[in-house]
Amino acid sequence: MQVLSVLISVSIISLVCPATVLAEGDAARGKQLFSRCAACHSIEGKNKSGPALNGVFGRKAGAMEGYRYSTALLNSAVVWSDETLDAFLSGPSKMLRGTRMTTSVLSEADRADIVAYLKTLPAQ
Repeated sequence: MQVLSVLISVSIISLVCPATVLAEGDAARGKQLFSRCAACHSIEGKNKSGPALNGVFGRKAGAMEGYRYSTALLNSAVVWSDETLDAFLSGPSKMLRGTRMTTSVLSEADRADIVAYLKTLPAQ
């Protein structure tokens, strides 16, 4: 009977709070995974073929100084957070049609780890 009560409670909570809960990522593993991203993105404030990602959390998309963004990013109202980064990494052009970023991170765990790592990077 107690198991049934727990199942009913969880069901009610999921109906009342439908927001997606992102898995906590492993920042150390995310740092390793970021090596794939480092071909285009730096974490030292220097833009490459993609913008630098240090201090990305809380930053409006298209706001890294000195980088020539796509119109899609410049005109978006996106502010980078766990949710927006997860959505963008899972399919950049699905989230923002016209973005120049074409690489997706298909694994939910990999995205969570990369996002956790990015959260550790201060703005420079």
